[in-house]
Amino acid sequence: MNLNNKTVLITGGASGIGKIMARLMLERNAKVIIWDIDKEGIENTIASFTNLGTIVGYKIDISKNEEIDATAKKVIKDHGIIDVLINNAGIVVGKYFHQQSPHDIIKTTEVNATAPMLITAAFLGGMLQKNSGHICNIASSGGLISNPKMTVYAASKWSLIGWSDSLRLEMKQLNKNINVTTIMPYYINTGMFDGVKSKIPILKPEPSALAIVKAIEKNKKMVTIPGYIYRVTRLGQAIMPIKMFDWFAGKVLGIYKTMEHFKGRNS
Repeated sequence: MNLNNKTVLITGGASGIGKIMARLMLERNAKVIIWDIDKEGIENTIASFTNLGTIVGYKIDISKNEEIDATAKKVIKDHGIIDVLINNAGIVVGKYFHQQSPHDIIKTTEVNATAPMLITAAFLGGMLQKNSGHICNIASSGGLISNPKMTVYAASKWSLIGWSDSLRLEMKQLNKNINVTTIMPYYINTGMFDGVKSKIPILKPEPSALAIVKAIEKNKKMVTIPGYIYRVTRLGQAIMPIKMFDWFAGKVLGIYKTMEHFKGRNS
């Protein structure tokens, strides 16, 4: 997809890789709309990038369906049909499952799994009408492999992956020119996973954001960052008994201990 003059909406666009993707899209002459819960972050992002092109922002809590509905209608009224939707916003609670409150469970599911579906539903009609568009869903390698202290987060990302790729197949089956890309990155050093310790290198934000933008440009279907994560996990799960895979993932790769010292982003 050529991003020149396209209208791109990025959720969680005021920080982390969302903010970097906003800049990269502006550098490609796209018009950028960011959604975020952080009003000050939105203002700072717009101030930082306004010299690069057209960028606007909307404060929104995407865990609330009524806000999604109202804000989407305003965006369509103000800017017309969205060409590229990047469902990037996400949250994590790094606790054992029995330590998580009902609020933790519901909020994580609402933001990571339900919101991308509701947001996409709000804009997909316009894409179908135009028979053109691209939806990019930022899932996680946590949606490929189980991990202690990530139970609800992993569940939400498994859900996101299943929905996202099913949507891709629906668009193909309906012969629609709407592409869907599912991104499954390893831990990215944005502050969201502060305290995580890993044998596998933690990703840097800039190249990760660039990889996502390039995946959209190339209309890729499913992308893991780094690329070998999908092959290693899926092949291991396919050929190893569960006990052996637990040893491989836990002892060799060290994945099951990555969240032991998790702190997360200070808010």
